[in-house]
Amino acid sequence: MFTFIDENGYKVVLRFDQGPFEIEPRHVLALVQHQGKWLCAVHRVRGVEFPGGKQEEGETLLQAAAREVYEETQVHIKDVEWFAYYVVHTETPFCKAVFTAKVEDIEAFVGEYETAGRLWLTTDELLHHPNLSFYMRDAGMKKMLQEVNRDEERWND
Repeated sequence: MFTFIDENGYKVVLRFDQGPFEIEPRHVLALVQHQGKWLCAVHRVRGVEFPGGKQEEGETLLQAAAREVYEETQVHIKDVEWFAYYVVHTETPFCKAVFTAKVEDIEAFVGEYETAGRLWLTTDELLHHPNLSFYMRDAGMKKMLQEVNRDEERWND
């Protein structure tokens, strides 16, 4: 378990297991790497971040992860695997499930849909990008990147 305070002053608890959960996950985040680069969405307000969002009625967390990645980046993913989860202790606490995945297919990004575009960034570029969203700058994201990079063989395309 890894605990930190985010930029908004909220306690965040990050775990690399599959529960039990203090709060059931209803949000997803996807860490997708392809040819040594991370897939990021460019959110119009928040900035550069990993794709993710809210689980919709009737879908599993895995389905939500695949849908959100596609909606935000026009990238289809495969080999989606549970990686971690974190609870943000806001006034109304919420839990986000984190998945890793590989690229199945990349479609052309045509116009703006949910985001202003996609970026492919190396880990170094990601850690030092000047327009990262607030959650991409926190200690939890650095910890997740550290943990996911321990298993480099997983990312060999």
